[in-house]
Amino acid sequence: MIAEIKLGLCNPHEPIYLYVKNAELSGESYLWYHYNIDKDKTIPVLEKGLTGYISELRLTTKEFKGKDNIKLDIVVRADEVYIVRTGIETNFSKTFLLAASIVQDFDKPLIIAVTAGEENVVFCRLYDAVTKVRLRREWDKDADWASIIHDIQTRLGGVSSTTPSTPKLSVVPQPVHPQDLRIKNIRTLLDYPLDLVREWLQFQNASNPSQLDISKIDSLVKTMCLAWASDKCEYPNHAESSYQKEVIDAVASGADELAAISAWMQELQTTKAGAV
Repeated sequence: MIAEIKLGLCNPHEPIYLYVKNAELSGESYLWYHYNIDKDKTIPVLEKGLTGYISELRLTTKEFKGKDNIKLDIVVRADEVYIVRTGIETNFSKTFLLAASIVQDFDKPLIIAVTAGEENVVFCRLYDAVTKVRLRREWDKDADWASIIHDIQTRLGGVSSTTPSTPKLSVVPQPVHPQDLRIKNIRTLLDYPLDLVREWLQFQNASNPSQLDISKIDSLVKTMCLAWASDKCEYPNHAESSYQKEVIDAVASGADELAAISAWMQELQTTKAGAV
């Protein structure tokens, strides 16, 4: 049965984001919160649990201080659509994934709860919302997180439409151009500032590497690599000559570029350490 829809002016419903953090505000402790972007205001959430239907699990890349950070988004359908967002490497993320990995039926409502650990750590506890029984899986620091995420996503993909008809969010992944991915991977490996890449692209009247000729992209890769090596060699021409031999020539011979750059970096660091 479809609920009556009120026609006329309204405020569109947007997902409610919950961020995980062990903190204190105005003398009050909290473990997760909303954030009002317009007012730049943190709004603590005092309730420790969220009851609803987990409908999606997805990875989102967010930029922070010039670096890409992977976030785990847990989409929950309840009275509203909630998205619990946390870092992929956090204790909350890993304890959630372990517990969710033993859930076989996501048609049933679950309770996602936050619990404090030592210092600023936050853990996740997952409960069956009907029986209130906690879902447990033994801690495994060496778990294959990528496989666990994939398995959960596969099971969520089969969730039936018999659950309450709250709009299901979906993100259609856009194919990434090989040259865009190439620059992203190399920039990440070198820890090269994203702002400098953007500035370089602007000088080329481009917004993405894929808009440029391959020779321009090769030039950008070389610029990033030599910038990284600037304090690793006593003589600038040594860095450039070693880059030519260990990276460019190696790739021309069939080596993987990322692996060649990584090996080149390691060689320069070893040489520098030996010279100290």
